[in-house]
Amino acid sequence: MKILVRFLFMLLVIFNPNAQQTARAFTGTYGINYGRIADNIPSPDKVVKLLRAAKIKNVRIYDAEPSVLNAFKGTGLELVVGLPNGFVKEMSANADHALTWVKDNVKAFLPDTRIVGIAVGNEVLGGSDNELEVALLNAVKNVYNATKKLGISDVVQISTAHSQAVFADSFPPSYCVFKDGVAQLMKPLLEFFSKIGSPFCLNAYPFLAYTYNSDKIDINYALFQPNEGIVDNKTHLHYDNLLDAQIDAAYAALEDAGFRKMEVIVTETGWASDGDENEPAATPSNARTYNYNLRKRLAKRKGTPLRPKKMLKAYIFALFNEYQKPGQSSEKNFGLFKADGSISYDVGFSGLQDISAASSLLSLKGMQAQGYYLSATAITTSISILLSRL
Repeated sequence: MKILVRFLFMLLVIFNPNAQQTARAFTGTYGINYGRIADNIPSPDKVVKLLRAAKIKNVRIYDAEPSVLNAFKGTGLELVVGLPNGFVKEMSANADHALTWVKDNVKAFLPDTRIVGIAVGNEVLGGSDNELEVALLNAVKNVYNATKKLGISDVVQISTAHSQAVFADSFPPSYCVFKDGVAQLMKPLLEFFSKIGSPFCLNAYPFLAYTYNSDKIDINYALFQPNEGIVDNKTHLHYDNLLDAQIDAAYAALEDAGFRKMEVIVTETGWASDGDENEPAATPSNARTYNYNLRKRLAKRKGTPLRPKKMLKAYIFALFNEYQKPGQSSEKNFGLFKADGSISYDVGFSGLQDISAASSLLSLKGMQAQGYYLSATAITTSISILLSRL
């Protein structure tokens, strides 16, 4: 009977033209944020080489720069583009402007560039601009409606990322709820995302939590290293790392708000390799440990203690160090790669020079396979013949 019901459901989806398809913007478990607040980082075509060599398929950018979108054409890499905060109020107020933006910056590049998502704003709620916060929901709706009109809503997912500033308290995880000042704006946004099948996107930084609470948090707990962990006294769940606890805090807040089934995706997480005097944990060693262990954690393809069946997905922050970013020194030093394309520390990736060297070696082997390789004896003989003719 179960097989028959499943078969009939599949037929209904196939033959019902009005059946809603939900866009999915994340394949697998590992992605990366490609920020460009620097004028000394590699060109987009070289970035594509880095990403393909590292086998990183999921990429997020913070705008819709044409040179980047063109560089990603035909690569198979899946890209989430960003509608910057500076455009949110305009898109909220004018649906036609939202339609034009989506048409020019997304639709025009499909399907050659695999744009799979649009992030409307970044860390808007819980910020200091109340007008921007109020504008977010309508901007999200207008952008989504634009994808519907353009016939791409089934392939492009709409989202927005939140910082942990939206939570009133996140420890222990089960006690987490949305702040009073955020909840009234968050709930209608979550209702809309629930309707269109979008996840809750969270920027989660154990680095920041440890930096500001180093007297309360074991650094091994923050770095996925062996430690005693913590037990949530309400759920009795054990946590052996801080990132899982931060994610489950978001799940607890969603459940409290009435959205228990919504998935949490980590849209930013990482560890700085350098910082100011008040950021002593920002070292290359700690950054390597965090990012290396995070890769291993994601490769297990498992969920969190509270949601064990929801496979954890995370975008790492960030691809490059970006020296023009404002704020403390740590903000400029989250990159897995330095500005010249070399690795910041070894987590299993190769730098641009390594990739170029490998490409040259493969080309040489290809020539040898096709009969273009000359032995040392053949070269010596050819030189001798030439000299004899002089």
